[in-house]
Amino acid sequence: MVVGVAKEIKDHETRVGLVPSGVIALREAGHEVLVEARAGEGSSISDEEYARAGARIVESAAEVWTNAGLVVKVKEPQPAEYAFFRPGLVLYTYLHLAPLPELTNRLLESKVSGVAYETIREADGSLPLLTPMSEVAGRMSVQVGAQYLEKPNGGRGILLGGVPGVAPANAVILGGGVVGTNAAKMALGNQRCQNGAGTGRARHHHRPQLEPAARAR
Repeated sequence: MVVGVAKEIKDHETRVGLVPSGVIALREAGHEVLVEARAGEGSSISDEEYARAGARIVESAAEVWTNAGLVVKVKEPQPAEYAFFRPGLVLYTYLHLAPLPELTNRLLESKVSGVAYETIREADGSLPLLTPMSEVAGRMSVQVGAQYLEKPNGGRGILLGGVPGVAPANAVILGGGVVGTNAAKMALGNQRCQNGAGTGRARHHHRPQLEPAARAR
């Protein structure tokens, strides 16, 4: 099979559907891999890295979509990509079709076989391809929240982790799923005790205070 990797064109999307190690695995399994030029730039992966892994670099998205039997992406196709749909094409990506009736209809009309990452389940019912995204979201939430506590961003000028002698901010986390659990890990990790470098004595940071809403979930 010919597997294609097109550059993501959705606004602010810098990820890429396949990394060089994936190219190696597919090549070893007997497949050909086409990668659109500069598809990995947003993830700091060069064309040369893909080429060394065994991919063939092509100059346009059209070459990828037209020649590949399986197209691997990150986000749902954008309107500019609908023209590439055709019967027999397999699309492997996050689709999230519920709010996208136009895309849903175009996929059905074109007889594209779409495999949505978010629908893949393990035998125990878990969602292995959604879990990493939720982990990232939970960890990023604390980082972004800390930025909005800063004065230049309209906050109260509170340092999330505090400093010796100044209590840290309180963190309220609603929910204890994958997102909430990872947010709590970050909030706690920002406020651990550390030794003061060069002071000759330990500098103690206050333990973080999680509000009852977080503790109870």
